[in-house]
Amino acid sequence: MSDTTRPTRTMPGPVALAIAAVLGTAVTFVADTGLLWWAALIIGVVVAFAFVGLTRHMVPEEFRAGADGTSEEGTALHNTLVVPIALVLSVVGGLLSAWVLDLQLIEPVAAALGGLIGSALAFVLFHRLGAMLALSFAAVMIAGVIATGVTAAVLFFSGIAPTATFARMLEYGTRPDSMVQIINDSTTYYLAAVAVAIGFKMKLFNIGVDGQYRLAALLAAAVGGYLVLPPVLSQIVIIATAVAVGGVWAGIAGYLKVARGVSEVISTIMLNAIATGITAYLLNTDRLAVQISTNNIGTPPMEESSWVPGIPAGFLGSDNEIFGLVFLAAAVGIAYSVMLNRTRFGFELRATGQSQSAAEASGVNVKKMVFLSMLFSGMVAGLVGLPQLLGHSHYYALDFPTGIGFIGIAIALLGRNHPVGIVFAALFWSFLNQAAGILPFDAIPQEIAVIAQATIVLTVVVVYEVVHRWGRRYQQQQIGRQLGGTVETTGGGEAK
Repeated sequence: MSDTTRPTRTMPGPVALAIAAVLGTAVTFVADTGLLWWAALIIGVVVAFAFVGLTRHMVPEEFRAGADGTSEEGTALHNTLVVPIALVLSVVGGLLSAWVLDLQLIEPVAAALGGLIGSALAFVLFHRLGAMLALSFAAVMIAGVIATGVTAAVLFFSGIAPTATFARMLEYGTRPDSMVQIINDSTTYYLAAVAVAIGFKMKLFNIGVDGQYRLAALLAAAVGGYLVLPPVLSQIVIIATAVAVGGVWAGIAGYLKVARGVSEVISTIMLNAIATGITAYLLNTDRLAVQISTNNIGTPPMEESSWVPGIPAGFLGSDNEIFGLVFLAAAVGIAYSVMLNRTRFGFELRATGQSQSAAEASGVNVKKMVFLSMLFSGMVAGLVGLPQLLGHSHYYALDFPTGIGFIGIAIALLGRNHPVGIVFAALFWSFLNQAAGILPFDAIPQEIAVIAQATIVLTVVVVYEVVHRWGRRYQQQQIGRQLGGTVETTGGGEAK
């Protein structure tokens, strides 16, 4: 049957979704009695996906439109790219869901629920995944394969078995305590990456996130250590201090950019050095610091009223706690998404980033946008050290984590400055860091994780650009053909 032919019988979207979910779940549950759970789940999701494909013409148009309101089903790009990517994402989503649920539920129930989630994803992704978003996923997958191949080659020529090394990293990185650490690290990485991404959207390169968050964390810790306030009020004052310090420090670079034309790259690098000097000056027992231990000094430990309680990770099988400020990171991500896509400021931000001259011709105050972008970037950067400060250490000392700002640059590039993409990039980066921690015990260089991280960032940037150039060319060709067909039809009607 042609994609353009609509049958007389239709099936409501919710009904089709429910049937696909029930079918996938049932097949997974039955297959699980004779196969490994992951094999049963893959079969169940594939069956559900096949059902969705066979009944695609019966679903009303409103359920088949993508995020931009148009339907690409039936096009060559949808059949050759979107459909395979949607299938892979559905299977992966089901497998990951089942794996997480298996930590608390018995294996057959976890597998069935994973099949349910994967089957529901099959319906949603088949009908609503856009070509350009599918191209993004394809670019990441290709980059992942290339990075894995490069890392495996390095291991092989170093006389180390790649398969055994990857298996060891996967086993250690998926332990309950490791997963908690991955989530905690991802929280700080995510905030740093969002701070960088705000600048990237304006074509501004805020390299100063590292100095901004360290100076903000030091002064916020000093306020929390010396100023004892009731709960809630204390956390609000500490967070406000960090936001203000980060914003002011980045605002200096923004002012220099708009008032004197100083490149933000140069100014933020210099401000990083100045922030390091100020931090070293203030972190002294004659000024803000006290003796923490024999070999360590730091700000006075904050009272418990200033702490942010952690989240028990018993559901992951761990006795450790997840940083409570993970919710702050989530709120920042949501605010970033809303600001970028639902506000006038976000529109002007993206427009100015695409073309400053065009934005200025449209009435946008470009200098104001540059300054505000740096200001907001610094305000978010001020939050980077708070999950560690309020959730674990409770003081700023010589051993406070450094270098997170530069990691945020890599994660923002890997996540393509998208609020959701940055989440997965931060989790992936944290996983590699944590998983590599077991390698020295097997006499394997821990730097193998650095090779993998650097390779995948480089390949994602290159592959993403190549793939999207091809995608844009393909879309332009499709639009040209449609316009050509419209002109021919109009001309034929006039001739008659």
